[in-house]
Order: sequence, then C-alpha cells, then structure tokens
Amino acid sequence: MIPPGQTIGIVGGGQLGRMLALTARRMGYRIAILDPDPTCPAAPVADLTLTAPFDDSAALRRLAETSHGITYEFENLPIESLRLLATLRPVLPDPSILHLCQHRERERDFLKTSGFPAPRYEVVTSASELSSAMKTLSGKTRLKSSAFGYDGKGQLSLDSTADPAKAWQKIQVPRAILEEHVPFVRELSVIIARDSTGHSISYPPFENRHRGGILERTLFPARIPIPTAHRATQLAEQIAKKLNLIGLLTVELFELSDGALWVNELAPRVHNSGHLTAEACPTSQFEQQIRAVCGLPLGDVTPTTPAAMFNILGDLWAQGEPDWTPFFALPGASLHLYGKAEARPGRKMGHLTLRAASLDQAIQLGHQALNPIRKKANLPPLSE
Repeated sequence: MIPPGQTIGIVGGGQLGRMLALTARRMGYRIAILDPDPTCPAAPVADLTLTAPFDDSAALRRLAETSHGITYEFENLPIESLRLLATLRPVLPDPSILHLCQHRERERDFLKTSGFPAPRYEVVTSASELSSAMKTLSGKTRLKSSAFGYDGKGQLSLDSTADPAKAWQKIQVPRAILEEHVPFVRELSVIIARDSTGHSISYPPFENRHRGGILERTLFPARIPIPTAHRATQLAEQIAKKLNLIGLLTVELFELSDGALWVNELAPRVHNSGHLTAEACPTSQFEQQIRAVCGLPLGDVTPTTPAAMFNILGDLWAQGEPDWTPFFALPGASLHLYGKAEARPGRKMGHLTLRAASLDQAIQLGHQALNPIRKKANLPPLSE
C-alpha cells in the first residue's frame, strides 16, 4: 500500500493528469508529473513537473526516483518508457494492458480471441488490401488508423462506392483496420476499478453522444433498462478479469436496436465520460484510480444525483474568451476549466456538469448555459 504523504508519479500532464493530481493532493499525496509541455494543465497543481519527452530515460528515472507508484493519463505513450518505469517502481495499470489498448489491431484481436462481442474488422496495409476488405465487409464501413487515434482522429467513414485508393491516400497511415458499420442506437461506457485481490467495482453505465468524433455530452446514469445496465457492467468485469487489471479501465460500448452490446474501445485510465462522477458519486473516477493504484479500499460509486456533462471545446473562443459568469448562477452547475494556454477548434478546454432532479432538467440547464455562448461564437444550438 502507498499511504497518503507519499508521491504518485503521473506520465502525462493534460486535463486528466490535472484532475488526478488535484484529487490526489486532496487525499494527502504529493504529485510528480512528466510532460514535454512546460505549460501543461497539470503543471500548476503538481509538486514536481519534469519537462522532457516521454522517451527521455533520464527524466523517466528521475520520475521513478521521486515517486512511490506511477500511473498514466492517456494511451499514446512509448510503451518502452512505461516498461522502463515498471522495472523501477509499480506502474498501474500494467504496461501490458496499455500496449494492448493503444493499438487497434491488438485490441481487436484480444476481443475476438477472448470471445467478447465487437464489430467485424479487417486489417489493411495498402489500397489493394483496403479494396479487398471493402468487398469482404460490404456496405458502409469505417477506416481507422491502427495506432495514435483518439477523438475521431485517424478515421474515415466509407460507403460501398468509395474509392479505396483515395481513401488510403487520405488517411495517411501505414496500418489500419476496416470495421463494419455499427447501426447503434446508443453509445455507452462503463468505468470499472479493480484491485490487486481481484475485487472490482463498476460505475453504472454512462450514456454518451459524440459530434465529429469528440464526446459532446454524457448522461448519468444512462437511460437504459436495468437488465441492459447489468449486462454492460458484467461485460466490463469480464474484460477487466481477463486483463488481470489493477487500476481503472473504461469499456466503450455500442447498444444495438435488439439490445445487444458490442465493445467499441478500451481505455486503461480515467475517461472523459466519467468526469461528472466528481459531482454525481461519493467516489469520483479520479479518486478511484488513486485508491486502486495505491492499494487503498475501493470507494462507493452509487449515484447520488442525475447529472449531465457537456464538453467545452475551443470553438467557443471564436469571439474571444467566453463570459462564464452566468454559469455560476445556475443551480447544480460545476464549471471545470483546464487552464490551457491556447484555444483551438476541437480542443477540450473544460467541461460543465449539471446536477438536477432528472436528466431532462440537467440537459435543459446545460443548454441554458451553453447556447448563448455558442450563439456568440456563431455555432448552432445544442440539439436535444
């Protein structure tokens, strides 16, 4: 066990690292961050910030020397760096899980060989292989880069008339998977924590909506029947057990019209859809990650209130810094800004969580807050 007062190392200093650090400090831990950007969001709240590339062996060793346990905040990290750290200090979740989840071919192979439901796919490395794969899967498909894809990046939607040569030239990657089109009715996610004894606790499913590949809104708990929620959490528990997880794992799911659940992606870390747990659960996903990594008892995740979370993207800065003042007049509203120096379209700058007596009320409060700002930025209002 790593008790409060010790130092937790975090590889990556983005908004997830920032929220992990803020939570860990409240729990009495010290924080060391490794990130190449000296202005990263986690830097102002860390006790030590190491500014260096993620593959800098000297910086990695310094992080290990400073820390009693290490975790990470995103997938696109050099796996050899985490393997080096793991020879010096405990790294959780285990780097082998990250290695699997950061590459779609490995992830899809794991799901297939383990018998977990997921879309059919073909691996492609050239325009000719893409052409063959399109014939095999037929109809609508989605081309996804095998590595370094997130928030819809490195993905193309194709139909049966698409030109394979043009699509392959456009995606500009050496390897990809072509995935069958999934006619889902709802996107869900389950965040599960598991400790070293095999004990696990799952948050009830989150209901997600994406726009342009980026999460726009999360509702919690998801508006699904209780049996569907149970099947979703059972699936997450089975995957976590198969991976021998210690730490947090997010399982992104598609719900089909017949009620079937298919796995979309796995992420061994805290997740955008779980941000609202800071207001809607006794134990946030950030605290749960710290508990699991440090060997502390896992916390209660029973929802205390319906909640909606809206991502705040850099598009809202089109006419300058938005006026956040009205947000603070809304009942049940919690504004989180990440302190990023530059706002860009599509960049996650913060999020807004709304607690209310019902999800419908939480959604309406979110629209009441965000639509005036969207109008000033010449953006359309949020849809229901």
